[in-house]
Amino acid sequence: MSGVLAEMTSDTGREFSVLERKGGVETGGINLTEGYVNEEYVVREIRTADPELESFLFSLGCYKGEPLTIISALSEMYVISLKDARYSINRELAEAIIL
Repeated sequence: MSGVLAEMTSDTGREFSVLERKGGVETGGINLTEGYVNEEYVVREIRTADPELESFLFSLGCYKGEPLTIISALSEMYVISLKDARYSINRELAEAIIL
C-alpha cells in the first residue's frame, strides 16, 4: 500500500487516518514544516488567504507541480532548493506550501 491513505483504529477505538510513507517520504497534503530534510517533494498547492504571500512565493518559482527540496530546518527558518536556487524562508511561508 505505498502512497495510500490508510484508515487505522487506535487503542481507544477511535478511527484516524495515517499517511503512508513512499520511498522515505510522507505522501499527501503535508505542509513544508512537516517534511524531511534532504528529501525532494512536489508542491501540491499554496494554501494561504494572503494574496501578497502567495504572490511572493510565486515570484520565487514556488507553485503547483514544482519540485522542491528541503535543505535544512533550523528553529523557525527553512532553507529550500527551488529551481536551482536556495532560499531561506520563515515558518509562515513554509506552512503555506503544501507538499
